[in-house]
Amino acid sequence: MFSIYILTYNEATEIAECIESALLSDDIIVVDSFSTDRTVEIASRYPVKVIQHEFESHGKQRTWMLQEISTKYDWVYILEADERMTPELFAECLDRVKKAEKIGYYVAERVMFMGKWIRHSTQYPRYQMRLFTKDKVWFTDYGHTEREVCDGETGFLQETYPHYTSGKGLSRWIEKHNRYSTDEAKETITQLEKGRVDWRSLLFGRSEIERRRALKDLSLRLPFRPIIRWFYMYFILKGFLDGKAGFTWCTLQAFYEYLILLKIQEIRQNKAKIDNNSHVESEKAVNLISNSEKITINNIGR
Repeated sequence: MFSIYILTYNEATEIAECIESALLSDDIIVVDSFSTDRTVEIASRYPVKVIQHEFESHGKQRTWMLQEISTKYDWVYILEADERMTPELFAECLDRVKKAEKIGYYVAERVMFMGKWIRHSTQYPRYQMRLFTKDKVWFTDYGHTEREVCDGETGFLQETYPHYTSGKGLSRWIEKHNRYSTDEAKETITQLEKGRVDWRSLLFGRSEIERRRALKDLSLRLPFRPIIRWFYMYFILKGFLDGKAGFTWCTLQAFYEYLILLKIQEIRQNKAKIDNNSHVESEKAVNLISNSEKITINNIGR
């Protein structure tokens, strides 16, 4: 058996279905970031533990959770509130836990948007680290999300999980991605200044994870990113086969890229303004000191 963590913040519309899908496990821990809606109240109706912790970032929240919250089992599964556990996925997880051939497993998500599985334009199968032994995996921050650090060999599961990305409506999606774009803009600036494109992983990566991350590092350096991304998702990945929902998804992702570019420009302009103000203040201080010295010399001369 394995324990299941569920991460929440203002997930009143999602938490009940999420918990019910996870009740196949007898050890469920809801880690809430001090929700202001009815998330905790609803979660408390179920046979789960509810623990609240102030949210700093996705990576820090996960690492704190793994280090500070005890679980009944050594193996754990991370589930977010807009995701669901399925009986088929649970059975495969149990099988891998019993065999214990790897220290962790990636699971592919099925992005559900506007009531439809976005099969093509989401780069399916796109894998996330979900099932692992607690003492062998931790997380660091990357942009608005996190990246796993694994101490051992990992594998991939065949079963997938549904991810309901717009369960709380498009307004919430836009609000959330407005926040995300700020973190992504900061990460983009850092990567452009200090990072590089790993061409070996991009061309000959051993897994989808390596290739996708190298592709993202490349995309950060491309001009006209929003247009290129829309074209890539809609035509190269055949997003047009996802119908109206696919067109909407591609357009929203291009809009998200444009927001990131605007915020990169905003951050750089603010930094330049601060640097310029600091330079002006330094010149004023130098002039003030110089004038004070002149006055002192004149007084001595008298």
